[in-house]
Amino acid sequence: MKAYKKLGFTAEETAEVVDALNKLLANFQVHYQKLRNFHWNVEGPDFFELHDQFEQEYDQVKIQIDEVAERIRVFGHKPLSTMKSYIETSEIQESDTDLSASEMVKEIISDYEILLSFMVDAIAAAEKIDDSATEDLITGYVKRTEQRHWMFSAWVKE
Repeated sequence: MKAYKKLGFTAEETAEVVDALNKLLANFQVHYQKLRNFHWNVEGPDFFELHDQFEQEYDQVKIQIDEVAERIRVFGHKPLSTMKSYIETSEIQESDTDLSASEMVKEIISDYEILLSFMVDAIAAAEKIDDSATEDLITGYVKRTEQRHWMFSAWVKE
């Protein structure tokens, strides 16, 4: 039987988790701004539907950004917090404003795949130190992101 381990992780123990969370945070931040961009700039017959969907997404991502940053603070570290650091760290790239609705959705689907890979990395790092709180937090994100990936993929399917 495993002994209960209270929040007493060392800086060494949490270094990999914090690094993984900061990478996830940076990708969330660029993804968030892309969603705002698409929300403001989507045009065409799908405007009302996608305008609302992009808003739902950025509202959710805003919450996730805060939770990830606060989780990093729990470990006594400071999260990345500048646009420069987000852009430098993020695998997700900014996007132009003149994409078609379909291109915007395809961008979001691609972002989900990138985010999921960073979520898996964060879970793996947390598992190594028996950090069940981080595992639980990020696993919830995985479930929602997989569902939204499926929904947007179904929408864009021709």
